[in-house]
Amino acid sequence: EEAKEERDLLNSIAWPGPAVQGLPLEVSSDPAKSYFMINGPPRQHIGGQLVVSVHMQNFLGLPKKHGGDFLIARLYSPELGAGVAGKVHDHQDGNYTVTFPLLWVGVVWVQITMVHSSEAVVVLKRLQEEKPYRGVFKSMFRAGAASETTVCNLCLPFNQDPLCNYTDILTGEPWYCYKPKTLGCDARVTHFKADMKGNFITNYVAQFFQSGINLKVPIPSSGMGNVTVIPAEKGQIQVKNNQTTSGYYYKNTWRPLKGQDMHQFNNATAITKCLRFGDSTIRQWFEYLTAVVPNLKQVNHYIPKSAGPYVAVDSENNIMISFRCHGPPIFFTTLFTSELRYVANELDRIEGGPNTVILVSIGAHFNMYPIDIYIRRLRHIRRSLLQLLKREPTTLVVIRSANMRKLNLQISLSNSDWFSQQQDTVLRAMFHGLNIHILDAWEMTLAHNLPHDLHPPRPIVKNMIDLILSKICPFEKT
Repeated sequence: EEAKEERDLLNSIAWPGPAVQGLPLEVSSDPAKSYFMINGPPRQHIGGQLVVSVHMQNFLGLPKKHGGDFLIARLYSPELGAGVAGKVHDHQDGNYTVTFPLLWVGVVWVQITMVHSSEAVVVLKRLQEEKPYRGVFKSMFRAGAASETTVCNLCLPFNQDPLCNYTDILTGEPWYCYKPKTLGCDARVTHFKADMKGNFITNYVAQFFQSGINLKVPIPSSGMGNVTVIPAEKGQIQVKNNQTTSGYYYKNTWRPLKGQDMHQFNNATAITKCLRFGDSTIRQWFEYLTAVVPNLKQVNHYIPKSAGPYVAVDSENNIMISFRCHGPPIFFTTLFTSELRYVANELDRIEGGPNTVILVSIGAHFNMYPIDIYIRRLRHIRRSLLQLLKREPTTLVVIRSANMRKLNLQISLSNSDWFSQQQDTVLRAMFHGLNIHILDAWEMTLAHNLPHDLHPPRPIVKNMIDLILSKICPFEKT
């Protein structure tokens, strides 16, 4: 059953592209020579769907004959603080169709951006398959005055030096370090990121990831770049909207299209006991809450800033918030190995109940690894969450999706939005149909006018927190 699930997941993220590798830059996609066209009249009714055609051309100005370009799309009205993400359909012949729901009245502008050309995606796929362990981790071993540092990772060659095996007993998650020459494996004290392994950035590779040329560059319109959305006519037939859009911004406030209505929490609010695990994007939520709720006092200041664990307490209102980073791989600065905990194991220790909220974010630190490693980690988390919800069905569980980030050459090759998009598709599929809420950070960053950032700007974070608090306190009046 797991093998079938994995095959289905891999099929769901299969990516089209050129049949051959090593194509010259001239025949790759050029966003400046490509263009989009808005279909339909310049005035369209609210409740309908805007359809946009995108035609990709190469640097020679010739139409592309295959798909595989990584495009993102946004419909926005700057004066209204409004925006919504679009859905991109690849016809696999160099042409794409983008659809947007028309959700508010006014002038709406179309923005289509080429994140990566199809030729760049080929490079990313090859790196993921051939050089998955290009990120280097290390651990320091210490006994008295003696100390040594060795290389660690999910997998290390067995035919070189002896290994220390730190595979987790409960989950089976692997982790290895080269054994120190003079110290034992039990002398491991710290874990930290080092650098990228080897020089895999050739001049050929670099030319497909040029900022301002073919890396996250807008595609121009041919003709009008906007339409005017007008109120619905009396008796207007509602256009069937097949979009799976999770929400949109209006007046800079996120409006979810599914589930619980969202309230704004502009003042310090009594929050139920919260326990959270994840990466630095969840830590950002902890920092936001401790900044805006005066009674929440952080009780452990002398710990590594990036990794935690953090605890903040409001004893008057019986609130506790905690943050802990997930287990390796984790690209943080130095942290003690005693603080490395796997999410699944920690979930198994939680009692749960109506006053417990669990927020999980796991993705960015897995970007450069093959997707099957990510699937395995999510399986362990899913199993533990299902057991928790069986014990205490009233526990609120929220999983934060990936979000887009600022890209350059180096970041693209290790943490591209394309890697995140692949993982995001897998995450949503694996938790679909469960009593678990997905916080759509992908669309919340794509639809907003602020620049993409691994740690989104505060206005976006506020909307994320408001959305979570609205699930915790659905009847809160603001």
